[in-house]
Amino acid sequence: MLLREIKAIFHEELTLKYPKEEIDSFFFWLISHYLGLEKFVMVLQPDYTVSKEQQQPLFEGLAALKKGQPIQYITGETEFSGLPIFINSSVLIPRPETEELVDWILEDYKNNTEELKVLDLGTGSGAIAVALSSKLGNSEVFAIDISDKAIDLASKNAEKNKVSVIFKKEDIFKLPFSIARDYHIIVSNPPYVKMSEKAFMHQNVLEHEPHLALFVPDKDPLKFYRPIVKYAQESLLLNGALYLEINEKEGRSIAELMEENGFKTIEIRKDIFGKDRMVKGVI
Repeated sequence: MLLREIKAIFHEELTLKYPKEEIDSFFFWLISHYLGLEKFVMVLQPDYTVSKEQQQPLFEGLAALKKGQPIQYITGETEFSGLPIFINSSVLIPRPETEELVDWILEDYKNNTEELKVLDLGTGSGAIAVALSSKLGNSEVFAIDISDKAIDLASKNAEKNKVSVIFKKEDIFKLPFSIARDYHIIVSNPPYVKMSEKAFMHQNVLEHEPHLALFVPDKDPLKFYRPIVKYAQESLLLNGALYLEINEKEGRSIAELMEENGFKTIEIRKDIFGKDRMVKGVI
């Protein structure tokens, strides 16, 4: 079958579910992943033919897309901060906003010369920890998660990117307070979507991404932030910094929580969509 014929089938099957540009993106992502083909192949070779064996993963991907499965889970990979990251349904798909959080840290420490000790709380796929280990020179990076599956995947991502991250299974709600302050940076992207906000979320997310990593009760939106802020207050070195990704509606509340726990120079930063999405506090 001609490759352009398969592309036409993708559009025919998905046109009621996705816009044209997104269908194109899915198709080119799949032919790159499964066949190693660049998107301009049909321009250079309009009659490029795909064997039945090569067609199979493409049509399996099409069937998964029709069910609303995210393309990242179909291919088992994504890109974060320019790095290849393995992904599966046991962890959230890293978002561009989280890349901005990493960029903020890299920007703040771009001229750093001392050895930094960094902790990522609730690492998931390990994307934040791996990116910081890769790009934050002269650093020692640690990361925790409550999920064995997440830690296993995060470890594979560290190995894939040839970086050293020390992963450990821990419960954020049972973290021991350190006796000695020894971290320069603590970062976290904890669950922060309120249950009432489900109605505004895409079905792809609701049906396929792990709810444990997404949602918090409406009555307690800071459920994860309280232990994280308390732990950071006890564990950061003097002038150490805590970086958090947040719900756009909770910036002021989280800033106040940080103030109550002794943080200073607190800054709320907007994401590329103009929403309050990150908070930094210096202890």
